[in-house]
This record gives sequence, structure tokens and C-alpha cells, in this order.
Amino acid sequence: MERMKEYLALFELCGEKASDYSFINVWGWSEWRFEWAFADGLCWLRLASDAEPVYWAPVGDWNRADWLELIGRLFAPGTVFERTPQALAEIWAEQLGKRIRIEKQRSEWEYLYNYEAMASLSGNKMHKKKNKVNQFIKLYDYTYLPICPKHIGVIGEIQREWCESRSCEESAGLMAENIAITRVLDQWGNLPGILGGSLSVNGKTIAYTVAEDLGNGTMIILFEKGLDTYKGVYQAINQMFLTNTPGFETVNRGQDLGLLGMRQAKKSYNPIGFVKKYRIRWLG
Repeated sequence: MERMKEYLALFELCGEKASDYSFINVWGWSEWRFEWAFADGLCWLRLASDAEPVYWAPVGDWNRADWLELIGRLFAPGTVFERTPQALAEIWAEQLGKRIRIEKQRSEWEYLYNYEAMASLSGNKMHKKKNKVNQFIKLYDYTYLPICPKHIGVIGEIQREWCESRSCEESAGLMAENIAITRVLDQWGNLPGILGGSLSVNGKTIAYTVAEDLGNGTMIILFEKGLDTYKGVYQAINQMFLTNTPGFETVNRGQDLGLLGMRQAKKSYNPIGFVKKYRIRWLG
């Protein structure tokens, strides 16, 4: 947290902003063997592992670096950079040429949506989504509230209930995500740009969304959970959070991780584009 402002200043200089690299995302997942180092005017990110560390793209002004000198000095041949945004991949392709190998990481592409279309759910393509929201409204005596520091305890309770319903303790991925969510909730009042909303039915909180203002009219959805015993709960929290959080043009709802069901769900909201990412191997 003590280097948050330094990181945010570098992130602002990036030529393309992927949700992976938002400070709130990095902070949340840093318990999961996530490390950083500040050097040469950049922030370098990696996941420690029992084998080789997994590097992500550096954060900072990509146009000012002498990449041939920098990568050659700091990294051994064979080093791999995961989740590299397209804007940086293109710079590296131009400067490093045959010294790198670039591979598309489709599972890590982030889905972008028109804010107004997502909030209004208008048009034939969104008809089924809107029907589910209307069904939710008819079935339940609900209340929508923006998340503020005094509500964090309640959000933590629904997260625990959601985790129990999904047997999180049996999944390393879900447990890691649960830790990330807890870290973000614990620092809610200290995280700039954080946004959130919750849905309650008869006084019981049943869904929440945590998001971040990425700047330039873009919002990223970091976490979204609901108790699916309530019909239409995910469509409802998505739509109500957006309609109660105006001032944006684009919504980034993250990647599909290569999971067929998640990919189908994200496609069903009619994305307008992607933040494309690549795996890049430094050949030396």
C-alpha cells in the first residue's frame, strides 16, 4: 500500500490499460505469491512459483524504454511474459523482431461492452437479459445500495456464504479469489477509484459487485457474486449497479479464462471489443 501512488503513476502512463494491471486487482491478488519490483522507470510484476517465475508485462511508459537493452540486460533467454497487452506486444514486435516469439492468449482477452447498452438492456439481443431482471423485480422485495465502508461486514458475510455454497475449500482457485476479495474489502476506504453495489431481499444481502474506475470513461468489474437460489440475481445486480453508477462509456468485464460456459455468458452481453493479450517469449 505504501507504494500505491508510485504504481498508479506508472499505470497511468501505459498505452493500454488491462484490468489485470489495475492497482486494486494487483493488491487483491498479491497474497497469491504476487511480487513486484521497481526498476528502470517501470514496475515489473511476476508470480513466484516452485519452478520458473511467471512474469507479466512491465507497467509504465512503454514508448520511452530501450527494450532491446532493457530486456537483454535483465532477463535470460527463455523468459516468458504472460498477459502482455496488444499495445506493448506491437512495440516489442517492432523493436525486438525475431528475438521474441508472440503467441495469442485468447483465454486472457478482456471483454469490453458499451455502458449504455449494458445498463439499459435495450434491443432484441438483450431481451432475455431484461426479462430476467424484470422477473427478479416481480418476484422479490429488493433493495439496492451502493457499497460504503460501513457495509463491508455484510459484504464479507455474503462472500462467506457464497464460498460455502461453492465448496471453495476444495478449489485452490476459489480460495485464492476469496483471499483477494477479503483483502480488497479490508482496504476499501484506502483504495482510490473503488466502486460497488449490493442487492438485498427482505433485509438479507444476496448479491454484490466490486468495480474500479479505470479512467477515460472505463469501469472494470473486479468481482461479482450472487446467491443463485434467487432467480435472475446476476442479471439484476449487473444492471442495477450500472444504472446506479453513471458517468461511464465502457465496461470491462474481464477474461473468460478459456472456460466455455464463461465465454458463452460474456458473449451473450454483446461485447464491442477486447483488450487483447499475448504470451511473449524472449529468445535472446
